[in-house]
Amino acid sequence: QVQLVESGGGLVQAGGSLRLSCAASGRTFSRAMGWFRQAPGKERDFLASISRSSENTYYADSVKGRFTISRDNAKNTVYLQMDSLKPEDTAVYYCALGYGADTAGYDYWGQGTQVTVSS
Repeated sequence: QVQLVESGGGLVQAGGSLRLSCAASGRTFSRAMGWFRQAPGKERDFLASISRSSENTYYADSVKGRFTISRDNAKNTVYLQMDSLKPEDTAVYYCALGYGADTAGYDYWGQGTQVTVSS
């Protein structure tokens, strides 16, 4: 069974940085993974994805140049470094196991971690 646990969320001022972590358990970690976020009353939006061996990364236009996805397969962990944060980045952030920019491409999800950016 696969379990994904996010951490690293919190309250930060606009312009600040946070690094989210997603610890995975289970033998299916050796797959592509992604990060999404969901603000209240909105759909869950794709942010970034990374291939199994980190050779390919993809970003939503809204975070390109500000967020960086990475992974450490030895630690079964995926990271999302978030810089130059804006109040509109406030949301619950989720990691997921799968591929692509649509939630339908992902079959395991973490419970989410709250990120709040104050102005």
